[in-house]
Amino acid sequence: MPGETPSEPLAATRARPPRNDLTGGEALVRALAAHGVTLAFGIPGTHNLEIYRHLAAHGIDHVNPRHEQGAGYAADAWARVSGRPGVAITTTGPALLNIAAAVGQAYSDSIPLLVVSPGMPLRHPRQSTGLLHETHGRAEVLRDVAAVSHRVSSVEEIGVAVARAFTLFRTRRPRPVHIEIPLDLLTAVEPAGPVRTAPPLSPAAADPEALAAAAGTLRAAVRPGIVLGGGARGAAAECLRLAEELGAPVVTSANGKGIVAETHPLSLGVSLHSPAVRRWLAECDAVLAVGTELAESDLWEPLPTLGGTLVRADIDPAQMYAVPPAGIPLVGDARHTLRALLAALPETGPAHPGTDGTHPGAEGAHPGTVAASRAAAAHRAVAALRDERNAESRGRDAHLLPYLAAIGSVLPANTVLTSDSAQCCYYGALPHLPITPGGRYLHPTGFGTLGYALPAAIGAKAADPTRPVVALSGDGGLQFSVQELATAVQLGFPLPVVVFDNGGYGEIRDEMVSRGDRPTAVDLPRVDLPALARAYGGHGTRADSPEALAEALRRALDTPGPTLITVPQELPR
Repeated sequence: MPGETPSEPLAATRARPPRNDLTGGEALVRALAAHGVTLAFGIPGTHNLEIYRHLAAHGIDHVNPRHEQGAGYAADAWARVSGRPGVAITTTGPALLNIAAAVGQAYSDSIPLLVVSPGMPLRHPRQSTGLLHETHGRAEVLRDVAAVSHRVSSVEEIGVAVARAFTLFRTRRPRPVHIEIPLDLLTAVEPAGPVRTAPPLSPAAADPEALAAAAGTLRAAVRPGIVLGGGARGAAAECLRLAEELGAPVVTSANGKGIVAETHPLSLGVSLHSPAVRRWLAECDAVLAVGTELAESDLWEPLPTLGGTLVRADIDPAQMYAVPPAGIPLVGDARHTLRALLAALPETGPAHPGTDGTHPGAEGAHPGTVAASRAAAAHRAVAALRDERNAESRGRDAHLLPYLAAIGSVLPANTVLTSDSAQCCYYGALPHLPITPGGRYLHPTGFGTLGYALPAAIGAKAADPTRPVVALSGDGGLQFSVQELATAVQLGFPLPVVVFDNGGYGEIRDEMVSRGDRPTAVDLPRVDLPALARAYGGHGTRADSPEALAEALRRALDTPGPTLITVPQELPR
């Protein structure tokens, strides 16, 4: 009635803040946007349409590869080039299984990849019901290949799950995270709660006592060595300063390629697979390993026994107990840890004796002269190791070297090269195509997936359209993801795709021959790959010489859309 005082329940309702009800799909997209996500890769499907409905309204663009595995590789490369987590969206069932290989690769290479997918409804029974894309195990499907696979149970939990994922990316070894949202929650309207974002954090540096011990050990070493992995990429300047300060040769894993310019006189490049370099590593009296597992996939065989002290610097505490375990553990962010290590070096006294028998600071020995002498000796040692490494593989790699030199002569210093598990890449480009810190080389190490190069090149180009990107692959690996030529055509970016065609799975063929087996199921009929590229709407050509490859590559870098350049290789008889 007019003039009456509202009842208590009505007054309380009017005073209550708004519920902020959202669908699960919008709650997810809102949370992604709050964490700075501006691009996602994926394929829409019946069960994820509520996610796609809200992307544009929250400022998130989208690239639709032709296969979910391609979406995962593209998001992986986007993360490597942009320095921010990549995001991939799948639908239920087969789509989630399709992306699993890419998630496994991101786990192996420590890449921050977020995969979001619908799942079966909240109360879906365990027994089969015939629901579209029905998958039992659901979130468990990715639990063995991702760092975390999280199935939410309310709309409000979605924002928490996204914030948790980004917190893990910032504070731990970055690895893929999967978030599953039951498909009935995607369309359910529930309180979404406040916008939650991962808190800003100061990167941790290693323990001061451990830093002092490491500085003393490295400064006193007569034969120091440095091994860099992908975890050192954010500390490129510090890695170079340490190498020059210590007069230490630097060798990298595939993921560490180019952190120190491979043209630098202290750089051995990607050479952990070289017997000569492994012998040198075993003879070092101190080895600093930064952001690397020192894994068999990088050495192509187990690590040799190290004769000196191993100083491990890594954000992952578990690496301190790996094989071989750390003699001195430095747990923390690479940049902050190495800066602290550099600051500690002068406090530990003069470096090891010079090669002329004098000691820095000794009477009659000028410190600058001794340092220069020590640096010159290290440069000579590295040059000799390079020659020995090249001699080991000259017969195997000789046919690739002129073509790699042609590629190197054309590419700008800031080029991103994407790579496949192909002989032209791990025997060829990884050790023989020099990269500087201004460029990048993206290679699927460890897990060793095939089909990475082309979709990864798309992701890299999407991360920075102004930067040259070139994909390197073999004919076997390319055909795992060749359909992504359609995606490259749709985006319209200049994108050279160089394919060394040896008529099949060359590495497996060689392994069969070396075992004395008859090659079986490794020879593939020749495909006119340039014609296939043209059929997709791109461009294609054949390069029968290094000079032809250089010219085709120059044109491709200025031609919108993909250009597939085939380099025919002689087939075994």
